[in-house]
Amino acid sequence: MSWLWLVAIVAPLIAGALAMRWPRSAAWAWTSVLPALLCVAVNPEPLVISILWPGTQWGLEDPLGRAWLGFTALLWGCATGFAYHDPTLRDHLRRFWSLWSIALAGNLLLIVSLDAAGFYVGFSMMSLAAYALVAHLAGPGPRQAGRLYLQLAMLGEMLVFSGMLLRIDAAGGSLLLGDLQQAPVSELAALLLVAGFGIKAGFWPLHVWLPMAHPAAPPAASAVLSGAMLKAGVLGIWRFLPIGEATFAGQASLILLGLGLVTAFYGVVFGLLQRRAKSVLAYSSVSQIGYLLIIIALAWSDPDHRGAAASLLALYAVHHGLAKGALFMGAGLAHQQKLKPLHLALLGIAALALAGAPLTSGGAVKTQLKSLMTEGAWADWTLLLSLGSVGTALLAGRAVWLMLREQPAGGHIAPAQIAFWAPLCMASLVLPWAWPPLRGALVYSLDWSYTWSMLWPILVAGLALAAASQLGWGSGLAGRLPQPARYLSLGLVRALQRPPRLPAGRIRPDFRPLERQLNRRLSGEPVMWSAWVLLSLLLVGWLFGQ
Repeated sequence: MSWLWLVAIVAPLIAGALAMRWPRSAAWAWTSVLPALLCVAVNPEPLVISILWPGTQWGLEDPLGRAWLGFTALLWGCATGFAYHDPTLRDHLRRFWSLWSIALAGNLLLIVSLDAAGFYVGFSMMSLAAYALVAHLAGPGPRQAGRLYLQLAMLGEMLVFSGMLLRIDAAGGSLLLGDLQQAPVSELAALLLVAGFGIKAGFWPLHVWLPMAHPAAPPAASAVLSGAMLKAGVLGIWRFLPIGEATFAGQASLILLGLGLVTAFYGVVFGLLQRRAKSVLAYSSVSQIGYLLIIIALAWSDPDHRGAAASLLALYAVHHGLAKGALFMGAGLAHQQKLKPLHLALLGIAALALAGAPLTSGGAVKTQLKSLMTEGAWADWTLLLSLGSVGTALLAGRAVWLMLREQPAGGHIAPAQIAFWAPLCMASLVLPWAWPPLRGALVYSLDWSYTWSMLWPILVAGLALAAASQLGWGSGLAGRLPQPARYLSLGLVRALQRPPRLPAGRIRPDFRPLERQLNRRLSGEPVMWSAWVLLSLLLVGWLFGQ
């Protein structure tokens, strides 16, 4: 049944082609993720397709890959059904669905690829096709956001490609990701890969496209951008760089840990200054990527905990991907109609899960992260995690509050949108009980000491938000914040589009000075003697040849 891997990649492309020919068929495009979900359940033998490029292999060799493919396919499927019924998506549907399907196929391909070339092809498909998702809605905002995204995406592609070539050379020419992880890594290769994948992951200071892209993109596109595509950058760092190599045992893990902590708190500070719910959620995504970096840093610093770190990385990615996707879709619904009590309850579940409330996926993964840090050499850093939990709860609360403020008086929400949105919201409650890796962490978190450690950040955040609302501090300062990335992007475009300056009047080339200079040189004695010597040598050679 190895052919299932091929079906999982080709199915979204077929759905996109059908939607281009018959736009109404996009109503069933969400079914194109079912083969990928079937692969997660069955996990067939890897598929070898040598006709594409040497060493082509598609499959899943570890639990991390299965979890990653599972939540990615589920999120894309729900977002696809949600997007079809989104009233804001009514123009240029053929273009939207064709590039949506390419981005989906690329995202699935990079997860199932066991070779570096396949990962890179899928990464490029996903990254470049996502430009159309960011810039789909008309207006200056989407165009500027799409332009900045595409510029940084192409820069990231070049960095990843350069780092990938260095890793392949270090592995003796092998393209298999397993061989790359066993090969030593140079500082240059590590820097190129972390920077290239970091642009996609959106951690500080490579996050600058995120705050512009999410408010401009449709809600479904924001859901997959934050929930699935950002995680592709994190997965790339994990797949391409070795675990247990001496280079990462010391300073590299500490640097990555510092980047993760700065990213986590930077996202909180700037997210609280935003005026729109999707902007707050964008900075929340930046903050949450910081925690994924912390998990990778823990694996680098102590290879003995690689298995535990890989499990936690998968759990955190699943939790954040589904919860953040639900919140972005909820922000879109809040713009369509005043939310009903059922809608508010579903939205509250996703927000509480993101904040790490007990009995949710967020509470389970936060407990497991603290446990892993306590067992390792980073026990003194757990206080920062508690402070980060307060920040996460603040962002979740502010995002929901802004959604309630942005609700229109009228409007309409299609029941089908709720049908595709509700499973993502409920997943935060169902997964901890249904998925064994999360079930153990959930049961462990039911101890009162752990329950209180999850509750008090939410209570503190709630009191702080209530006080800020009473004091009138909730308007946000985003309009007065500088946007250097936006101005640099526009400056680059203007510089490239500026025509060259030519002198006024008609251009008449004057070759007379060059002619006189050549005449002087060719009529000089050195040239004359050189010509005579050359002629003599030719004559002597002709005589000897007779």
